[in-house]
Amino acid sequence: MDVRVIQYLLLWAVLFLPAVPLSTPRILSNESKTGDEQDACINLIPCQDNGAICIQPCSPSFHGETSFVCEDRKWQMLSDACASLDVQSLFQRISHGELSCSGEHLPFIEGNPGHGKPSDGAKHLGARNQSCQADFSCIIQDILSAPAIPGNIADIVELLKKISLLLSENVTRRKMESYSRMANHILNSSVISNWAFVKDRNAGSILLDSVNSFAGKLLLRNGSESIQEPFIATKGYSIHRNTSGKSFDFSMEFNSTDNITGHVVIPEEELLRLPRASRAISVAFPTLGAVLETNQPDPAFVNGMVLSVSLPEELQNILLTFEKLIKLEQVGAQCVGWHSAERRWDPGACELRSHNVSAVVCVCAHRRRTYSSFSILMAPAVPRSSLLDYITQVGLGLSIFSLVLCLLIEAVVWHHVTKTEITYMRHFCLVNIAASLLVADVLFILAAIVHNSALNYQLCVAATFFLHLFYLALFFWMFTLGLLILYGLLLIFFKITRTVFLAAAFSIGYGCPLVISVLTVAITEPKNGYLRSGACWLNWYETKALLAFVVPALSIIVVNLVVVVVVVVKTGRSSVGEGCKSQDLSSMIRVSKNIALLTPLLGLTWGFGLATIIDSRSLAFHVVFALLNAFQGFFILLFGTLLDRKTREALKMNCLSSRRNWGLEKS
Repeated sequence: MDVRVIQYLLLWAVLFLPAVPLSTPRILSNESKTGDEQDACINLIPCQDNGAICIQPCSPSFHGETSFVCEDRKWQMLSDACASLDVQSLFQRISHGELSCSGEHLPFIEGNPGHGKPSDGAKHLGARNQSCQADFSCIIQDILSAPAIPGNIADIVELLKKISLLLSENVTRRKMESYSRMANHILNSSVISNWAFVKDRNAGSILLDSVNSFAGKLLLRNGSESIQEPFIATKGYSIHRNTSGKSFDFSMEFNSTDNITGHVVIPEEELLRLPRASRAISVAFPTLGAVLETNQPDPAFVNGMVLSVSLPEELQNILLTFEKLIKLEQVGAQCVGWHSAERRWDPGACELRSHNVSAVVCVCAHRRRTYSSFSILMAPAVPRSSLLDYITQVGLGLSIFSLVLCLLIEAVVWHHVTKTEITYMRHFCLVNIAASLLVADVLFILAAIVHNSALNYQLCVAATFFLHLFYLALFFWMFTLGLLILYGLLLIFFKITRTVFLAAAFSIGYGCPLVISVLTVAITEPKNGYLRSGACWLNWYETKALLAFVVPALSIIVVNLVVVVVVVVKTGRSSVGEGCKSQDLSSMIRVSKNIALLTPLLGLTWGFGLATIIDSRSLAFHVVFALLNAFQGFFILLFGTLLDRKTREALKMNCLSSRRNWGLEKS
């Protein structure tokens, strides 16, 4: 049979292996293979079936294989396992003597068949490498001289993993320096792109776990230690309960021109938990974040260094400050912890404390075996748009102006429009609705200032608490207005005094919101679950604290819509005989019109707010929500005050009286 036919058969045999296509194909440097070998898949067989894989061996000077995937009728590199390093040999050189002394024997060592008494050759090798076992120095040159191609990256990760598992006893400064130099070689920013072609997609996570494990056993001389490489740094301190506070400061190279910083702080109140003297060790990685997959539902990227910590189990929370790699204000920052078992970033491990253009401060929960590495993800929780900013700014300005005008008008016409008990109660509710929304709008602006300027975390909590309180008050005063309608229509012969009404109205309008707001912050804040990541507002993704606003607001809207239906039915059946209180009935109808107009508007507003929670990426939902929400003050002025006939008449009378008085004074 012809040789070329045999080659075709062998190559087609592997075409139907499962593939993982790359979304952005890249061409690697040709250090690992010749040009003819790189083009073998392209030259020998056509790329016809998307997802098909072609596997080819490396050149004689390398071991392993390279995989190509068929995409859009072109072969694209999938993984490159071509390597020049011999991990087994390197590991034997630094471990043979140490393991032999402990009674263990490694296979494939010349002079040692694997069992029984070590041979003279093995003893000689152990003696010769005694110094190498102390600092791994005998393999450093081999590692650093090997190109950081994907295959070698995978082998170095495997070597570091073996060292961490088997040779992590008595980790001295010299051992940690050698270990860091090997890790630094494959974390250089110039070779990070090569990680995309490493066959094991979990290699970055394996490296992170290995470094954390090895560094966690570092011996501290004189109570502290610091080992610095351009792309990995390790620092350790002795700590005890009387320490006033401990911090780790990192300033590390990210590329040839820029440095980024990181800061780890163990709060004093945490140190008081320590029953005895202990130690804290932190490791910083400025480039590893680009290797670890984000696994987030929305597009996101790691925008800071990865900070790992090894702390005593008694310590629960730490404070981390990350300088951003890319200074962006248009997107939100999310503090995350690396879940080592599930190999993913988990937002539940941390809570964002403050955020500005250049840095992010996070509070993270340190849990041994679960979270020990932290960073920040940059991902827009809301689609950023200049249109949204413009609508919000203009709408809030108009809303605040409208509410102030509404309150001024009510003050002017108050004595003219509150002659009956029903009208007094109606305007009293309307004034409190306008006042609650006015305070909430002002607090909304203050909360944005607190968030954007990265002020104290407690200020953000306070702003969120009062924002929650007064937005709820807006709806509970709407609910009070609805109850007032039912009272006027259904309880004709039951009269309540003004004092009783005021007591009940204040209890509902401000008492209920206060209870809900206090319970919400009391339950969620001790777990750092009160605030939303990147904003001074209620948390949604972790603790669902936002439900403490959404559920009462939407429930009141539903109740008031039912009230509107009752009003329509009741007034439609009213007879002349029932008109003994015609003035009160007329007032009730006016109140009902206010409810009928305002409730659907407010319900529509917050209904779209609920839609933005369900689909946070829809720009249309956010635009409609911003329009309706920002103009609520104008709606209250228009439908609650200006369209009310009695209010207009009183305002007209007041204007005429003022003009007449002005004319008399002039004459």
